[in-house]
Amino acid sequence: MEQETILVVDDNKEIVYSISELLKYEGYNTVKAYDGMEALKALEANRIDLILLDVMMPRMNGLSALMKLREKYRIPVIILSAKTEESDKVSGLMLGADDYVEKPYNPSELTARVKAHLRRYHTWGVGAPKEDEDRIVNGGLVLDKKQRIAIAEGEEVRLTATEYKILLLLMENLGQVFSAEQIYEKVREESANFAVENTVMVHIRHIREKIEIDTKKPRYVKVVWGIGYKMEKYR
Repeated sequence: MEQETILVVDDNKEIVYSISELLKYEGYNTVKAYDGMEALKALEANRIDLILLDVMMPRMNGLSALMKLREKYRIPVIILSAKTEESDKVSGLMLGADDYVEKPYNPSELTARVKAHLRRYHTWGVGAPKEDEDRIVNGGLVLDKKQRIAIAEGEEVRLTATEYKILLLLMENLGQVFSAEQIYEKVREESANFAVENTVMVHIRHIREKIEIDTKKPRYVKVVWGIGYKMEKYR
């Protein structure tokens, strides 16, 4: 299989170097750029499979470059954003970025997201399957009701019967918060007792391990402290 090539774009040359070395260690080729204009030129000159794109850069910033490249390219783009730049993350996703990673980045999280988005892109191309009566789609998460399986970032996930029912409940009701007791009663179809909270918590943990790229920073199944759990609408 031909090595995949990742374009790393940041005006901080040390960051570009460290990310490039990390990706090379993982078996990827890298192309370097230090502002948006260089990134667009690199796209014209190279076959790029994924872009890691900083926001704050001279000459042409990351968001301007993103708008420009999306006119022609549909390859995955992951925004590199400082924690304080929440508006940049939102703007990036609205302009067509596929994900974001906060700076300072965790190397294992960064490589996990790169692998997940490349896998998703090679499986689905420019987008996830369309939602229909047999499938519920939320970002890179697809629940196939006919096969009773989940597909997370292009990879099939096998669920237990209980995990499937919990995930179905949450995905059919995006944004709605359910207490542990409500989840138990809807899934098991029996009254909850005082011990159900731990039972549901274990099931939620197992679901996260199967569908989340990083269980420490879950994108889909969120805890609403003191209340319960919900499925966050992705993007």
